[in-house]
Order: sequence, then structure tokens, then C-alpha cells
Amino acid sequence: MYRVKEAFYTLQGEGAQAGRAAVFCRFSKCNLWTGREKDRGSAVCQFCDTDFVGTDGQNGGRFATAEALAAHIRALWPEAPGRPYVVCTGGEPLLQLDEPLIAAFHRAGLEVGVETNGTLPAPEGIDWLCVSPKADAPVVITTCDELKLVYPQVLAMPERFTGMAARHFFLSPMASPSTSDGDTDPVKLSNTRKATEYCLAHPQWRLTLQMHKIIGID
Repeated sequence: MYRVKEAFYTLQGEGAQAGRAAVFCRFSKCNLWTGREKDRGSAVCQFCDTDFVGTDGQNGGRFATAEALAAHIRALWPEAPGRPYVVCTGGEPLLQLDEPLIAAFHRAGLEVGVETNGTLPAPEGIDWLCVSPKADAPVVITTCDELKLVYPQVLAMPERFTGMAARHFFLSPMASPSTSDGDTDPVKLSNTRKATEYCLAHPQWRLTLQMHKIIGID
């Protein structure tokens, strides 16, 4: 059984794939926070601004088989030129994403991207792997296509990850959990300046902004 909070067609907003059309498949549940506000203070990741609780979001639901979920995701891709691309996110997608589902996505013609906190081993077959470490949670994935670090995190500063085998290193300025408006969020504006300064001083890292929030799409 696969539990999906929501699934929707949009543009990837961050990192090396920014601007690319994709179907986002947001899985329910996370191993670093319950997703409920009453538990935020005791969570490993306390700055999350994403609703991943339940299966009641847009195109969400419970899917008994990998083939059913793959067909559901493929149906959200337009009949137009361009390779269909699914981004598996969460919550923490590796709590549910497995090799049978990856194989079903591939049979449906989908390229498979994953955005994970890196605390769980990744199954074989992922086409694009983005690791986004959170606080002091142990990262067991050491090789990836993209490392995207929310900045700043006292327990997860960039120096801790410079030795990872990643093709791309990104800093994403931390926002206030209560707002998605980057133009008026003073926390995010301050952190954007800090991330900019860090990237200038450490050019291994590149700045990435949440383009989807800037232009007002999901």
C-alpha cells in the first residue's frame, strides 16, 4: 500500500532541475517529524513548512499496487513532447518508495527523481537523487546527484557535507515555517543574504531559491 498526500503537475522550483516540468508525488509520513504542530518542538526537523499528513490532498490517496500509483502519476502528465518526469518527495519518500514502484514508474515511461533527507538507504533505479540533510539526523546516503542544504542549520552546516560525492552542492535559504511569501518573510530575506555570502566565500556551493514560491505556483 502506497499512501500519497498529493500529486500535481508543476515546474521544479529548486536546484539543478529548476524550471523543468514534473509531476510531484508527495508521500505521506516522515521519520523526522509527525507533521503535527503539537509535535514540532520535539521534531528533528523543526522548520518544515510542508503538509504531508494523510492522503486528502490534490490527487492524493491510497494505492494498493505499484502499477496503480504509476498509472495515476502518468495520467497527470500532459500529452505533449518531453520526457515525463516524476519527483518523489514528502514527508520522507524513502519510507515508501521501493524498487517495484520505481520499476513501475519506468514501465510507464517516467524518469524518477527523489528528494530525501538521506537518513534511509535509497533503492536501486532512481534517475535523479537529491539529498537534503536535516539537523543532526545521520545521513546514510553519501553519493547523490544533488545535495540541497537548507541554510542555516546549527546542526547541519555546510562544512559537514563538503566531502560527500555529489555532482551539485546547493544552499537553500531557510524560511519561516508559517509563511510561504519570500518577499515579506524577514527570516528568509536575512537567510538569503547569509547564504549568498557563504556561496561567495565557498564557491563549491551554489545558491538556489524557491522559484515556485517567487512566481506563485505550487
